[in-house]
Amino acid sequence: MGKKLLITEKPSVAMEFAKALKITTNRKNGYLESQEWIITWCVGHLVTMSYPDKYDEKLKFWRLDTLPFIPEEWKYEIIPQVENQFNIVKNLMQREDIEEIYNAGDSGREGEYIQRLVFMMAKPNPNAKMKRVWIDSQTEEEITRGIREAKDLSEYDSLSDSAYLRAKEDYLIGINFSRLLSIIYGRKLAQSIQEEKASISVGRVMTCVLGMIVQREREIRNFVKTKYYKIVGEFGDENASFKAEWKSTEKSKMHESNQLYNETGFKKEQDAKNFIASLEGKQAVIAELKKSKQKENAPLLFNLAEIQNECTKRFKIKPDETLEIIQNLYEKKLVTYPRTDARVLSTAVAKEINKNLNGIARGFKDEEIQGYIQKMVQEKYSTNLVKTKYVNDSKITDHYAIIPTGQGFENFNQLPNIQKEVYKVIVKRFLAIFYPPAQYNKIQVTVGIENETFSCNGKVCIEKGFLEILKPISKEKKSTNEEKNVEKGNQEDNNLEILKKLRKGQTVEVRNFEIKDAETSPPSRYNSGSIILAMENAGKLIEDEELREQIKGAGIGTSATRAEIMKKLEKIKYIEVNNKTQIITPTNKGEKIYDIVYYSMPDMLNPKLTASWEKGLDMVAKKEIEPEEFMTKLKKYIYSKFDRLGVIK
Repeated sequence: MGKKLLITEKPSVAMEFAKALKITTNRKNGYLESQEWIITWCVGHLVTMSYPDKYDEKLKFWRLDTLPFIPEEWKYEIIPQVENQFNIVKNLMQREDIEEIYNAGDSGREGEYIQRLVFMMAKPNPNAKMKRVWIDSQTEEEITRGIREAKDLSEYDSLSDSAYLRAKEDYLIGINFSRLLSIIYGRKLAQSIQEEKASISVGRVMTCVLGMIVQREREIRNFVKTKYYKIVGEFGDENASFKAEWKSTEKSKMHESNQLYNETGFKKEQDAKNFIASLEGKQAVIAELKKSKQKENAPLLFNLAEIQNECTKRFKIKPDETLEIIQNLYEKKLVTYPRTDARVLSTAVAKEINKNLNGIARGFKDEEIQGYIQKMVQEKYSTNLVKTKYVNDSKITDHYAIIPTGQGFENFNQLPNIQKEVYKVIVKRFLAIFYPPAQYNKIQVTVGIENETFSCNGKVCIEKGFLEILKPISKEKKSTNEEKNVEKGNQEDNNLEILKKLRKGQTVEVRNFEIKDAETSPPSRYNSGSIILAMENAGKLIEDEELREQIKGAGIGTSATRAEIMKKLEKIKYIEVNNKTQIITPTNKGEKIYDIVYYSMPDMLNPKLTASWEKGLDMVAKKEIEPEEFMTKLKKYIYSKFDRLGVIK
């Protein structure tokens, strides 16, 4: 009787599959074997693309006359450190008693690539059926479902094509442009940074991200603060008064006046004083009064970029550390697949969501979380998510959002504290979607003095709803900023009481006018979390509306690679990340590299280019374009850069 061979990305995952398949047989050298199954594993990448000198010895040396380097036939090689494991996998794949081979690599583009390279080099038994296991978590049910519903491997060929092209694109752009710019500008760069010699690293995604960081730094550096003057009126009597800010409208005598810095303030203090003087003694009337109830729903669930940003804010940790933590929570069965771009659930998962909730209720021994679940039960909050914004099949490509599985608690106590904290953040975001919206009473008041308008708002939270979970009142001593916000909140509450008593058309007493200094502020620097979000939402940085729409959803890099890119930029000393604040600044070297790229191939710094390449890869995966079409465009692009710099052969 033939056997089934299953290959995972690493040993720890193989052990979970063995548990799910009830394989208790002793471990052999590099694999497990039972009567029906053999389970083996890669150890991450086993195969890599060969460097140019493997094509031709002469290519070891960086010279213009050997560029651009674009091979017709691609060479790959086994990574020497893991050759033993590759040979074990290869021998198992070639066994004649193997009837079915299951690719159980990481369920994403890069996971597909790791395994396909192995399949390509190992030349498996041609009579074996090839299948693909695609799972969303490492719970036993999900693993057994993934094996039971494994599709024919060929159904993932377009994903594999896209993975190969991504690697080829990064290879060709990295090797050709790094060599080209290093040959032309390397000596000049070395002199300017006072180093003996310097090479220039260029990457499809990396260079674009460096561009975002340098541009932001220069905006801040060149920013000149502008002071301007706002006018605030106080209305009412000594028992009850409220403040409202002046704003220029079309009816205002100051409309489009060159005395104004913007519609809310004057350039010169004296002009503001003169304007106040012109209002003295005039009657103030409540021109408009709008009362409304406002609802605010819980935010969408976490995808990788969002949780990375959240963890940078909360715990001041880098995105690669966050990914490592969530990967570990995933392998311990506590959460679903981490490398996801989706912030919603699929209909199928939403229908079974009570399993996750019940699992947390039974297994997660955390007083605060148990309190939230008890309230859900007491208040009979609905767990039917299907028709809510949290469920949308069209917004899911490979995987749904990161949520707790409701399992894996046998491992929880052994986790380091930071991992427990991150898990709790994911649980809270998940529970919040079952809570009702927060509700506010809101009043907008407009005071008219002749043709001039003063406005103010009052807003008070009347139902906390989901805010009970996502913004619990901190018992610790509040920081100055928090104190200010609390103070502001109290003012708004008081304001609301006063504003509620007003009536449209009533006259109010003008108590006084004051001038408030205001100033413009520079954009803030990226931190290691906000840059990940900026990369994910790179489309928003694109000015051309049509193109922005066209590449919607294709950011810079992917959820699987963004943290690595930041790590590389820091490693090659193009950027610095402050360990305490996680604020990112470019180094002198990073800025010099930026200037060289800006001068020689400026589009490499533009999110438009990087995101459109990402969109192209996505189109290959969806079978909307052929891989050859993508490759032709890539070659044409590389030649155009050499042509522009006058070094084409």
